[in-house]
Amino acid sequence: MPSLTLAHERLPGVTVIAVSGEMDATNRGQLEAYVTDTLGSPCGQLVFDLSRVPFMDSSGLHVLLMCATACLRGGGAVRLAAVQPLPARLLEITGVLAHVPVHPTVEAAVAEALASAERSV
Repeated sequence: MPSLTLAHERLPGVTVIAVSGEMDATNRGQLEAYVTDTLGSPCGQLVFDLSRVPFMDSSGLHVLLMCATACLRGGGAVRLAAVQPLPARLLEITGVLAHVPVHPTVEAAVAEALASAERSV
């Protein structure tokens, strides 16, 4: 079972979770557990750095969507950053791009998350 490398950084107003490896059914549980342990509830503003994710199947997508739903319920949002071509194609064909913002860089996603948090105050 291929595992993911996961790390996070808490910035004022936003948490960034960096994912490295292929996000698929073999490591879905690892990703879910990490996100749950890292964020708790409610999650607030969350950025997934996907710059080191060359492949994502529907299992990985499902975890991202679960996070997005949980964050929305808590008044926050999920943003995806630096999405590689194959995962980007999955996001496109499933229509996720209409519901979860995607940014070219982590820095852009963090800036938008912070701006969004300020607007909601």
